[in-house]
Amino acid sequence: MGYTLKGNWKVGFAYDLHTLSSEYLGQDANGRDRYNNTRSEMGELVYQLKYQHDSSVVNKIVDLLLSISAFKKIDIVVPIPPSNKHRANQPVHSVATEFASRLGLTIYLDVLDKSKGSHELKAIENAGERLKELKKSMKIANTYDMSGKNILLLDDLYRSGSTLNVATELLYSEANVKDVYVLTMTKTRSNR
Repeated sequence: MGYTLKGNWKVGFAYDLHTLSSEYLGQDANGRDRYNNTRSEMGELVYQLKYQHDSSVVNKIVDLLLSISAFKKIDIVVPIPPSNKHRANQPVHSVATEFASRLGLTIYLDVLDKSKGSHELKAIENAGERLKELKKSMKIANTYDMSGKNILLLDDLYRSGSTLNVATELLYSEANVKDVYVLTMTKTRSNR
């Protein structure tokens, strides 16, 4: 498995597609679009973790991610900060923590932050608007000494790359890291 992700980072991969197919079913009683989605194995695991709050899938997700061997030169794991800070357990943090633990790597859960009041990006359809929102809201929150270190940015879903590009830019310009690598659990079938 693995899909190469292009961006301002050194190397990037998504483990798999999130959905393999999607059939539009119409709108529900509240006017929201409904779909019958067929997810990849990783897509289903991410769905179970993120929306069904099933933390028992974290180990399986990490097992799959560790099968990608392109990340041997990593010093520090940094998860992308959540847009929804109200979840009791943050899915990406859980996976990043287990991933770093298994490889004996340093992890900083609080290097990056999205300011309060920022919108959930999945609600913003226009890629230019998403990028504008990200540049306003994402920042380096805690300044650890990461100078000259190789960083792995970890996220659950690659959509357009905006979040990862902004995070990478911040790490290069403000944290003086050596190289940024990107790993996502899944990616959308199209980049929007």
